[in-house]
Amino acid sequence: MSTESITQIPALPANATPQDILLAGVKAAEGPVRLACSFSVEDVVIIDMVAELGLDIGVFALDTGRLHEETYEVADALTERYRIAIEWFFPRQEEVEKLLREKGTFSFRESLENRHECCHIRKVEPLGRALKGLAGWVTGLRREQSVTRTGLAPIEIDEANGGILKINPLLEWTETQVWEYAEKRRVPVNRLHKQGYPSIGCSPCTRPVAPGEHPRAGRWWWENPEHKECGLHRK
Repeated sequence: MSTESITQIPALPANATPQDILLAGVKAAEGPVRLACSFSVEDVVIIDMVAELGLDIGVFALDTGRLHEETYEVADALTERYRIAIEWFFPRQEEVEKLLREKGTFSFRESLENRHECCHIRKVEPLGRALKGLAGWVTGLRREQSVTRTGLAPIEIDEANGGILKINPLLEWTETQVWEYAEKRRVPVNRLHKQGYPSIGCSPCTRPVAPGEHPRAGRWWWENPEHKECGLHRK
């Protein structure tokens, strides 16, 4: 899909629910749509909504080679409960080997450039393969998560990924709203969330946050807030 094939982003009411956004986004995409699942509480909430709505939205995940054990546990729980097939994408082996051979196992902590390189190999390049042939993709991004996400829209054209639609159904939801839904619906949740991890990524780049800290404080904690993205959500 190219940007020329989308005449306009569908109009949404000011009080649009995540379900409204999902329905409108899938209709506007006019083609295959998949959810990029990191197995955060946001993503499992969206999987539950998709199941309730009966939408044909598949699920894919990026296995960076450095995920937490608890993340794989959630993946298995989701597969069993919703009878879904999660499509896994992995970094190219030769690129990972080259990085480790030339720069070591923790080069990503030495500079922002090195961290972006690691994220590109382990996440961004696999994402490109995962999005190939899609008309749209769904994310669990929320506006309050980070200063880097304030300019997002519920449905937007993703110029960085070939002009396909990017659907962010939980964009305006608060953390409280997400957890209220998850607890009411009793969806499978990553055990790390209850251990002080509001945001979960690769194991070496994620740690618990202290009470009162920003939810993204545990991601790449050695960097400034405006840098805390891995490249998956480029503008």
